[in-house]
Amino acid sequence: MELEFVKMHGLGNDFMVVEWPRDVPEPTPELVRRWSDRRTGIGFDSLLMVDRGRNGGRRLSYRVFNADGGEAEQCGNGVRCIASLLARAPDSKLELASPGGIVEARVLADGYVSVNFGEPDFRPAALPFDAPEADRYHRSLPSGGVEFGAVSIGNPHAVIAVDSVETAAVSILGRELAAHRDFPQSINVGFMQRLSDTKIRLRVYERGVGETRACGTGAAAAVAVGRRWGWLAEEVEVSLPGGVLAVRWPGPGSPLWQTGPTTQVYEGRIEL
Repeated sequence: MELEFVKMHGLGNDFMVVEWPRDVPEPTPELVRRWSDRRTGIGFDSLLMVDRGRNGGRRLSYRVFNADGGEAEQCGNGVRCIASLLARAPDSKLELASPGGIVEARVLADGYVSVNFGEPDFRPAALPFDAPEADRYHRSLPSGGVEFGAVSIGNPHAVIAVDSVETAAVSILGRELAAHRDFPQSINVGFMQRLSDTKIRLRVYERGVGETRACGTGAAAAVAVGRRWGWLAEEVEVSLPGGVLAVRWPGPGSPLWQTGPTTQVYEGRIEL
């Protein structure tokens, strides 16, 4: 049996997008790892599995499997790619459901996509994070060491302030923090360099993938944490290795919106 797929990316954060047959068991971690291999497979950061058959097609749902075969709750660049792929026309609005919650996506006339992630959740239980409720916005690990801000954007993020993203120990510290015992479901780790109250630079170590060219929910998390620290304005330009995302968050009680581009690379078929 052959499976049709589309290869897409958002600022270099790349995906295999499929509508999974309902009569076929979901992909095993071994299969995802095989397909994600950049030498012997399709090559991607995440597999996006789409289902548009519910509620008469008015609400789409999707699941995210990272390159290591583990399932993630949410994917910012991924949901923009899905919305761009499935939108019937420019200026379309879509509702998409994932394990990380329901998001609203707006496909704009210029080809960019805006996504409403809802209000960032700073509760330790939302990550989850084995930490007390006090000092929710700026904390260090209970076992000592790194200081960071932690927030859920439908998936868990830790944000570390650095003087320079070029010299940040992304692969070393990102891997250590993602696997730390105080995060029982692991965590994504962002390294944020503040340039001004409206501009930051960011590198992200994604759990189950490693450092990616861009991370949509990571950009959202960095702005949310920076806002709670009093560092950032309501609208922020986030520069990642793969390009720029625009993030807007008025503050508590309001949803966070993110806008950025998507690219369809090619369509293909692969044997199941």
